[in-house]
Amino acid sequence: MKILGFAVGPLQANAYLAICEETGRCALVDPGAEAERLLAAAASEGAQIESILLTHAHLDHIGGVAAAKRETGVPVYLHTADAGLYRAAPMQAQGFGLQLEEPPEPDRELEDGQVLELGEGKLEVRHTPGHSPGHVCLVGDGFALVGDCVFAGSIGRTDLPGGDYQTLMDSITEKLLTLPDETTLYSGHGPETTVGRERRTNPFLTGVY
Repeated sequence: MKILGFAVGPLQANAYLAICEETGRCALVDPGAEAERLLAAAASEGAQIESILLTHAHLDHIGGVAAAKRETGVPVYLHTADAGLYRAAPMQAQGFGLQLEEPPEPDRELEDGQVLELGEGKLEVRHTPGHSPGHVCLVGDGFALVGDCVFAGSIGRTDLPGGDYQTLMDSITEKLLTLPDETTLYSGHGPETTVGRERRTNPFLTGVY
């Protein structure tokens, strides 16, 4: 599967296109802003977007959902534990001096252990709360889209509503550090990394697992 990342919006959150190279079927992950740019990138790859997948419902990851849904008509997937954050995002955006179009209601739920088919590839949903109650990671063959769970050299913040440090650490330890060291991690901010690199060098994770 081909993964293309784009830093979008004023908070430079990473949106991703997960594309099955055999079929061109594509998932749009965390369209935080600049929906037109993301859709144009998919078109330039000859990819057909068939779903919008949200790792969590913070405003910098969902700001482009309304526009992307309007243009594509594809279903939006979200874990139900983040439904409250999702609905409150426009008000939260005002607190940052930003405007956010009210996102459409999610069409389908993401659940721990669920497997989403994407052409000839698959994405396994892993519920990884801590940064937010309904945060999920999407695990594919040799990679994981990890949202704001873990970053290169850091972990997600837990001081936002619904966040909890120990819950986040448990999620990382049980759901991500159990993946092979060579697994590529595509985070919600910053560069990609690997499980092994974070295990060895991330100051929050060294010696944890």
